[in-house]
Amino acid sequence: MADIPGRHYAPRLYTDLAAWWPVLSCPDDYAEEAEFYRRCLVETSRIPVKSVLELGSGGGNNASFLKAHFEMVLVDLSPAMLRVSRSLNPECEHVHGDMREVRLGRMFDAVFVHDAVSHMLTEEDLARAIETAWVHCRPGGAALFCPDHLKETFKPNTSHGGHDRMLRSMRYLEWTWDPDPEDTTVVTDFAYLLRDKDGTRVEFDRHVTGLFPRATWLRLLWDQGFKPEERELSISDKGESTCGVFVAARPVE
Repeated sequence: MADIPGRHYAPRLYTDLAAWWPVLSCPDDYAEEAEFYRRCLVETSRIPVKSVLELGSGGGNNASFLKAHFEMVLVDLSPAMLRVSRSLNPECEHVHGDMREVRLGRMFDAVFVHDAVSHMLTEEDLARAIETAWVHCRPGGAALFCPDHLKETFKPNTSHGGHDRMLRSMRYLEWTWDPDPEDTTVVTDFAYLLRDKDGTRVEFDRHVTGLFPRATWLRLLWDQGFKPEERELSISDKGESTCGVFVAARPVE
Protein backbone atom coordinates (compact mmCIF):
# COMPACT_ATOMS: atom_id res chain seq x y z
CA MET A 1 0.00 0.00 0.00
CA ALA A 2 2.97 2.30 -0.40
CA ASP A 3 1.16 3.91 -3.33
CA ILE A 4 -1.64 5.22 -1.13
CA PRO A 5 -1.04 8.90 -0.39
CA GLY A 6 -1.53 10.18 3.11
CA ARG A 7 -1.01 6.99 5.10
CA HIS A 8 1.85 8.56 7.08
CA TYR A 9 -0.19 11.62 8.06
CA ALA A 10 -2.84 12.06 10.72
CA PRO A 11 -6.34 12.25 9.25
CA ARG A 12 -7.60 15.80 8.91
CA LEU A 13 -10.60 14.97 11.10
CA TYR A 14 -8.16 14.74 14.01
CA THR A 15 -6.11 17.81 13.05
CA ASP A 16 -7.26 20.88 11.14
CA LEU A 17 -10.91 19.69 10.85
CA ALA A 18 -11.28 18.41 14.44
CA ALA A 19 -13.62 21.24 15.43
CA TRP A 20 -16.16 19.72 13.01
CA TRP A 21 -16.22 16.39 14.85
CA PRO A 22 -19.45 17.10 16.83
CA VAL A 23 -21.36 17.73 13.59
CA LEU A 24 -20.00 14.60 11.94
CA SER A 25 -20.58 12.37 14.97
CA CYS A 26 -23.15 13.79 17.38
CA PRO A 27 -22.65 12.79 21.05
CA ASP A 28 -26.40 12.18 21.43
CA ASP A 29 -26.15 9.23 19.03
CA TYR A 30 -23.92 7.25 21.39
CA ALA A 31 -26.32 6.44 24.25
CA GLU A 32 -27.18 2.88 23.19
CA GLU A 33 -23.63 2.04 22.19
CA ALA A 34 -22.12 3.39 25.41
CA GLU A 35 -24.60 1.37 27.48
CA PHE A 36 -23.49 -1.80 25.70
CA TYR A 37 -19.85 -1.02 26.53
CA ARG A 38 -20.73 -0.29 30.16
CA ARG A 39 -22.41 -3.67 30.50
CA CYS A 40 -19.48 -5.48 28.89
CA LEU A 41 -17.03 -3.99 31.36
CA VAL A 42 -19.18 -4.51 34.44
CA GLU A 43 -20.17 -8.08 33.54
CA THR A 44 -16.61 -9.14 32.72
CA SER A 45 -14.80 -7.54 35.63
CA ARG A 46 -14.39 -9.57 38.82
CA ILE A 47 -14.04 -6.39 40.85
CA PRO A 48 -16.41 -3.40 41.13
CA VAL A 49 -15.76 -1.03 38.24
CA LYS A 50 -15.40 2.49 39.57
CA SER A 51 -12.50 3.84 37.48
CA VAL A 52 -12.05 3.49 33.70
CA LEU A 53 -9.16 4.49 31.48
CA GLU A 54 -10.19 5.20 27.89
CA LEU A 55 -7.38 4.94 25.34
CA GLY A 56 -8.00 6.79 22.08
CA SER A 57 -10.92 8.72 23.55
CA GLY A 58 -11.25 11.07 20.56
CA GLY A 59 -13.99 13.68 20.90
CA GLY A 60 -15.31 12.07 24.08
CA ASN A 61 -18.71 10.93 22.83
CA ASN A 62 -18.71 7.60 24.66
CA ALA A 63 -17.27 9.22 27.77
CA SER A 64 -20.13 11.71 27.83
CA PHE A 65 -22.36 8.77 28.86
CA LEU A 66 -19.89 6.53 30.69
CA LYS A 67 -18.84 9.32 33.07
CA ALA A 68 -22.23 9.02 34.78
CA HIS A 69 -21.15 5.55 35.96
CA PHE A 70 -17.35 5.69 36.24
CA GLU A 71 -14.51 8.02 37.06
CA MET A 72 -13.01 8.46 33.59
CA VAL A 73 -9.47 9.31 32.50
CA LEU A 74 -9.29 10.03 28.76
CA VAL A 75 -6.13 9.58 26.67
CA ASP A 76 -5.78 10.60 23.04
CA LEU A 77 -2.94 11.29 20.62
CA SER A 78 -4.63 14.31 19.00
CA PRO A 79 -4.43 17.61 20.91
CA ALA A 80 -7.23 18.97 18.74
CA MET A 81 -9.57 16.09 19.65
CA LEU A 82 -8.69 16.48 23.33
CA ARG A 83 -9.85 20.09 23.09
CA VAL A 84 -13.17 18.91 21.65
CA SER A 85 -13.55 16.34 24.43
CA ARG A 86 -12.66 18.81 27.19
CA SER A 87 -15.52 21.05 26.08
CA LEU A 88 -17.92 18.08 26.28
CA ASN A 89 -16.44 16.42 29.38
CA PRO A 90 -14.85 19.16 31.49
CA GLU A 91 -15.10 17.06 34.65
CA CYS A 92 -12.91 14.26 33.20
CA GLU A 93 -9.13 14.13 33.34
CA HIS A 94 -7.59 14.37 29.87
CA VAL A 95 -4.09 13.17 28.97
CA HIS A 96 -2.19 13.63 25.72
CA GLY A 97 -0.63 10.29 24.83
CA ASP A 98 -0.21 7.42 22.36
CA MET A 99 -2.01 4.20 23.26
CA ARG A 100 1.06 2.24 22.16
CA GLU A 101 3.35 3.77 24.75
CA VAL A 102 1.58 5.94 27.33
CA ARG A 103 2.27 4.96 30.94
CA LEU A 104 0.35 6.78 33.67
CA GLY A 105 1.87 4.93 36.62
CA ARG A 106 -1.50 3.90 38.02
CA MET A 107 -4.10 1.20 37.52
CA PHE A 108 -7.81 1.26 36.76
CA ASP A 109 -10.67 -1.15 37.31
CA ALA A 110 -11.23 -1.29 33.55
CA VAL A 111 -9.68 -0.10 30.30
CA PHE A 112 -11.82 0.86 27.30
CA VAL A 113 -10.42 1.15 23.77
CA HIS A 114 -13.07 2.17 21.25
CA ASP A 115 -12.56 2.28 17.48
CA ALA A 116 -9.33 4.28 17.81
CA VAL A 117 -7.69 0.88 18.13
CA SER A 118 -8.32 0.53 14.40
CA HIS A 119 -5.48 3.01 13.84
CA MET A 120 -3.05 0.24 14.82
CA LEU A 121 -1.85 -0.76 11.34
CA THR A 122 0.56 -3.57 12.21
CA GLU A 123 0.42 -6.57 14.51
CA GLU A 124 3.30 -5.06 16.48
CA ASP A 125 1.38 -1.83 17.10
CA LEU A 126 -1.74 -3.76 18.08
CA ALA A 127 0.27 -5.82 20.57
CA ARG A 128 1.70 -2.62 22.07
CA ALA A 129 -1.78 -1.15 22.54
CA ILE A 130 -2.93 -4.36 24.23
CA GLU A 131 0.12 -4.20 26.50
CA THR A 132 -0.78 -0.63 27.48
CA ALA A 133 -4.26 -1.79 28.44
CA TRP A 134 -2.75 -4.64 30.48
CA VAL A 135 -0.34 -2.52 32.51
CA HIS A 136 -3.14 -0.10 33.43
CA CYS A 137 -5.79 -2.75 34.20
CA ARG A 138 -6.09 -3.81 37.83
CA PRO A 139 -6.00 -7.61 38.47
CA GLY A 140 -9.58 -8.83 38.34
CA GLY A 141 -10.55 -5.98 36.06
CA ALA A 142 -11.56 -5.94 32.39
CA ALA A 143 -10.51 -4.44 29.09
CA LEU A 144 -12.66 -3.85 26.02
CA PHE A 145 -11.45 -3.38 22.44
CA CYS A 146 -13.74 -2.30 19.59
CA PRO A 147 -12.15 -2.55 16.12
CA ASP A 148 -14.07 -1.18 13.17
CA HIS A 149 -13.67 -4.39 11.15
CA LEU A 150 -12.43 -7.98 11.27
CA LYS A 151 -10.72 -9.66 8.33
CA GLU A 152 -13.31 -12.44 8.11
CA THR A 153 -16.33 -10.17 7.92
CA PHE A 154 -14.99 -7.06 6.14
CA LYS A 155 -16.95 -5.84 3.15
CA PRO A 156 -16.41 -2.60 1.21
CA ASN A 157 -19.18 -0.15 2.00
CA THR A 158 -20.39 3.39 1.69
CA SER A 159 -22.40 5.48 4.11
CA HIS A 160 -23.41 9.09 4.62
CA GLY A 161 -24.58 11.35 7.39
CA GLY A 162 -23.99 14.59 9.22
CA HIS A 163 -25.67 17.00 11.62
CA ASP A 164 -26.53 20.63 12.25
CA ARG A 165 -25.10 22.11 15.43
CA MET A 166 -25.23 25.76 16.42
CA LEU A 167 -23.70 27.74 13.52
CA ARG A 168 -22.17 24.76 11.71
CA SER A 169 -23.54 22.01 9.47
CA MET A 170 -21.83 19.02 7.88
CA ARG A 171 -22.83 16.34 5.42
CA TYR A 172 -20.39 13.60 4.54
CA LEU A 173 -19.92 10.63 2.22
CA GLU A 174 -17.81 7.76 3.61
CA TRP A 175 -16.33 5.06 1.37
CA THR A 176 -14.39 2.15 2.90
CA TRP A 177 -12.44 -0.13 0.58
CA ASP A 178 -9.44 -2.48 0.55
CA PRO A 179 -6.77 -1.67 -2.07
CA ASP A 180 -4.67 -4.70 -1.10
CA PRO A 181 -6.47 -7.71 0.41
CA GLU A 182 -3.08 -9.28 1.23
CA ASP A 183 -2.04 -6.68 3.82
CA THR A 184 -3.47 -5.62 7.20
CA THR A 185 -5.03 -2.27 6.31
CA VAL A 186 -8.06 -0.77 4.64
CA VAL A 187 -8.82 2.76 3.46
CA THR A 188 -11.76 5.00 4.24
CA ASP A 189 -12.14 8.09 2.07
CA PHE A 190 -14.35 10.94 3.25
CA ALA A 191 -15.88 13.81 1.32
CA TYR A 192 -17.02 16.54 3.72
CA LEU A 193 -19.51 19.24 2.77
CA LEU A 194 -19.03 21.96 5.40
CA ARG A 195 -21.25 24.96 5.96
CA ASP A 196 -20.72 27.83 8.40
CA LYS A 197 -21.08 31.61 8.49
CA ASP A 198 -18.44 31.94 5.79
CA GLY A 199 -20.31 29.75 3.31
CA THR A 200 -20.04 26.16 2.06
CA ARG A 201 -16.94 24.24 1.03
CA VAL A 202 -15.90 20.67 0.24
CA GLU A 203 -12.93 18.90 1.85
CA PHE A 204 -11.33 15.49 1.36
CA ASP A 205 -9.91 13.23 4.08
CA ARG A 206 -8.35 9.76 4.10
CA HIS A 207 -8.15 7.32 7.01
CA VAL A 208 -5.98 4.19 6.82
CA THR A 209 -6.97 1.64 9.48
CA GLY A 210 -5.99 -1.84 10.55
CA LEU A 211 -7.69 -5.07 9.52
CA PHE A 212 -6.79 -8.23 11.44
CA PRO A 213 -8.28 -11.71 11.63
CA ARG A 214 -10.20 -12.79 14.69
CA ALA A 215 -7.46 -15.31 15.48
CA THR A 216 -4.83 -12.56 15.62
CA TRP A 217 -6.87 -10.56 18.11
CA LEU A 218 -7.46 -13.56 20.35
CA ARG A 219 -3.85 -14.72 20.16
CA LEU A 220 -2.42 -11.32 21.10
CA LEU A 221 -4.85 -10.94 24.00
CA TRP A 222 -4.06 -14.43 25.31
CA ASP A 223 -0.31 -13.87 24.88
CA GLN A 224 -0.54 -10.72 26.99
CA GLY A 225 -2.29 -12.63 29.78
CA PHE A 226 -5.91 -11.62 29.24
CA LYS A 227 -8.77 -14.10 29.04
CA PRO A 228 -10.67 -12.78 26.00
CA GLU A 229 -13.98 -13.46 24.34
CA GLU A 230 -15.70 -11.95 21.33
CA ARG A 231 -19.13 -10.37 21.56
CA GLU A 232 -21.42 -9.01 18.88
CA LEU A 233 -22.52 -5.40 19.07
CA SER A 234 -25.85 -4.54 17.51
CA ILE A 235 -26.82 -0.86 17.27
CA SER A 236 -30.48 -0.41 16.40
CA ASP A 237 -30.20 3.22 15.33
CA LYS A 238 -27.55 2.29 12.74
CA GLY A 239 -29.68 -0.05 10.71
CA GLU A 240 -29.10 -3.13 12.87
CA SER A 241 -25.42 -3.12 11.95
CA THR A 242 -23.27 -5.59 13.81
CA CYS A 243 -19.57 -5.88 14.50
CA GLY A 244 -17.33 -7.87 16.76
CA VAL A 245 -15.78 -6.49 19.96
CA PHE A 246 -13.32 -8.19 22.29
CA VAL A 247 -13.85 -8.12 26.02
CA ALA A 248 -10.95 -9.43 28.08
CA ALA A 249 -10.64 -10.23 31.77
CA ARG A 250 -7.35 -9.74 33.60
CA PRO A 251 -7.06 -12.68 36.00
CA VAL A 252 -6.75 -12.06 39.71
CA GLU A 253 -3.13 -12.56 40.66
